[in-house]
Amino acid sequence: MKRKRGLWLTIFAIGYLLLAISDMLKPYLQTRSPGTGLVFFGFKLTGTANLIIAPLFGVFFVIYAIGIWRMKRYALPMSQAYAAYAVLNALLFNFVFHGSNGSSNPIVLIIVYAVGSAVPIATAVILTLRRAELT
Repeated sequence: MKRKRGLWLTIFAIGYLLLAISDMLKPYLQTRSPGTGLVFFGFKLTGTANLIIAPLFGVFFVIYAIGIWRMKRYALPMSQAYAAYAVLNALLFNFVFHGSNGSSNPIVLIIVYAVGSAVPIATAVILTLRRAELT
């Protein structure tokens, strides 16, 4: 019997699809707002690097969102890889920029880093716990 993905995985799949759209638009948005760029291993990308890597991340998130939505087995290693990357990326960004991402309020930074790490980790945990239901 096939089980439904549930509320949280539905929310996460939609969120990752929105993240995909955001990443795919970053090269275009960077032409209008120079501060816009994908953060990749702690560094905010610009120019050609952003033009190539941001859409690749967008494609990754589309495939990932579809995998979560359809409860596909391939979403599990994607979730684990992205959870590790998201935590590492947040730590590196903070190290590289010393928290100077436009907010000097440490509470705002903590919330941003907590959500940015908690959602990928939660997705990986839920998919791991439900791995027997993945097809």
